[in-house]
Amino acid sequence: MKKHVLLIAVLFLASFAYAQSDKEEVDLMQAAFGMDKKAAVADFVKPSDAQKDAFWKLYDEYETQRKVLGKQRIELLKQYAGQYQTMTGEQADTWTKKVIELQKKTDGLIVTYYGKIKAISDGVVATQFYQIENYILTGIRAEILDQVPFLEKKK
Repeated sequence: MKKHVLLIAVLFLASFAYAQSDKEEVDLMQAAFGMDKKAAVADFVKPSDAQKDAFWKLYDEYETQRKVLGKQRIELLKQYAGQYQTMTGEQADTWTKKVIELQKKTDGLIVTYYGKIKAISDGVVATQFYQIENYILTGIRAEILDQVPFLEKKK
């Protein structure tokens, strides 16, 4: 299971690494990743028959909001890629603050939907959601960190 989810995360990042700035292309890649991701979530999160409809409705809501944040992450990565060789201290600080804020929003979104899912199901299903989303997100974050060059101080 973990290998399957990490493979999805790597494919997701690889697709964006080569993406053009075209909004339709980003939307298409997010939709493809979303289908694979949803299948992985379905393998891991097991709501009862009575909970399934409510769970998937909330999950789709969550994914819609997560994709908005994902697009913002892509824009920040593009910004970094375009500036990192000449980035000033002020630009680095501004960029880092945006990354930190986006990370808080992403983590907050998972926490919010953990609560919503728990309200319509139970603690096990909500925890399964929380675990798989954090697992995927951690894999994506690790892959991004592995691919993004460290900023060096200009001499």
